[in-house]
Amino acid sequence: MAMAYEQGELFAKASEEEITETEFYLERYRDMILFIEDFNGFQSEMAQVAIDGEAARRLSADELHADKTANAVILTEKQKWMYERYRVYTFMIFRAYNLIPHQGIKKVIKARFIEGHNRSNTILFTYASGSTVDRYIERGTKMIANSLVQMGFFDEILKRN
Repeated sequence: MAMAYEQGELFAKASEEEITETEFYLERYRDMILFIEDFNGFQSEMAQVAIDGEAARRLSADELHADKTANAVILTEKQKWMYERYRVYTFMIFRAYNLIPHQGIKKVIKARFIEGHNRSNTILFTYASGSTVDRYIERGTKMIANSLVQMGFFDEILKRN
């Protein structure tokens, strides 16, 4: 996934795999933002629910014995890890979005992914035809993917493993 630069190459171009991953993260952008906002507002409550609630009873269906206290700590640490990863991912995606020079494409990407509207509502909010919205989403996704390659986004994703 990491971009290999050739001699004389000034601007990185995303591979098909990186474009597909960009689509994946754009589709989840709004969910990541909502998780970040929820975590910022309710971190202590989330930790308490992990301790008191059923979520920590068993982290996996394969567990025969549940250590609720240890599982609550693991669950809380997982939430903190997700929060940190989501902050990095959303920051980089938003930076790449801001680099789109074409205002029409930027408007469609904002409605569809940044604000999280479905395709139909994106068409309504942008006053564009369905084919134009589809074309702008495709072009905008490629622009974002190219910017993400230059920013090292896909190398950052590899850190998660």
